[in-house]
Amino acid sequence: MGVGKQIRLNRLFAHPSGRMCSLAVDHYCAYQRGLPHGLRNIPAVLAQLVDVGPDAITMHKGMAKNAWKPYAGRVPLIINSALFSGDDRLIEPMAHPDEVIRLGADAITLAIGVRGPEEGRYLRLLSETVRAADRWDLPVMVHIYPRDYSGPPRIVHDHENILWAVRCGAEGGADVIKVPYTGNVDSFREIVASSPVPVVAAGGPKTETFEEALRLMSEVVAAGGRGATIGRNIWGSADPVAALEAFKQVIHVTSD
Repeated sequence: MGVGKQIRLNRLFAHPSGRMCSLAVDHYCAYQRGLPHGLRNIPAVLAQLVDVGPDAITMHKGMAKNAWKPYAGRVPLIINSALFSGDDRLIEPMAHPDEVIRLGADAITLAIGVRGPEEGRYLRLLSETVRAADRWDLPVMVHIYPRDYSGPPRIVHDHENILWAVRCGAEGGADVIKVPYTGNVDSFREIVASSPVPVVAAGGPKTETFEEALRLMSEVVAAGGRGATIGRNIWGSADPVAALEAFKQVIHVTSD
């Protein structure tokens, strides 16, 4: 690993806990059913939450170019480089590593699906992103979602499929892998231990209660997960500031 990549990764995992509590505001492009209420005004979301001190914020390049200047250098920035939908309607690149470097970001991320007929295309997209990012010592974080195609495509969370997803990310060259939590501490601990790079959890979908979301996050930490990237369970909350503060407390204070 080059020193440039190590510097950027150290910024993402700078908290003394060694874990990351990251906020994602990049979801809207793939919804295709109207903008979620919590993301209708991203500049307002940033103004509300940056001061709470997330360990990183993920967004698309256009928002970074036009809404991030007031916060430049205050919080590590991650640029989402790809569009993804669970049923493969969207598999499109959005940003190149050289654009991400020019924006001053600390990592590039992309979401991919595994299992299903487009798995090879997704893995090729990951490989191509890693190859291009390595030229700049830019870390690649991959968000991987295994799907079940026995009926309408749906994202699954079982042990074997999440283990497969993490292996795909590691063999594809990702520097950080984000996957859904399996719902079981022991199974997720085995998955985390299998990976040579940090594994973090996806923070969604929106849970029925906020307490449930915090409980699941405490289990991620207990299993050795290096934190989470959280979206709708923060910006979709009635009190996003309190939600982010609560997730930070769980991720950074909870003992392994």
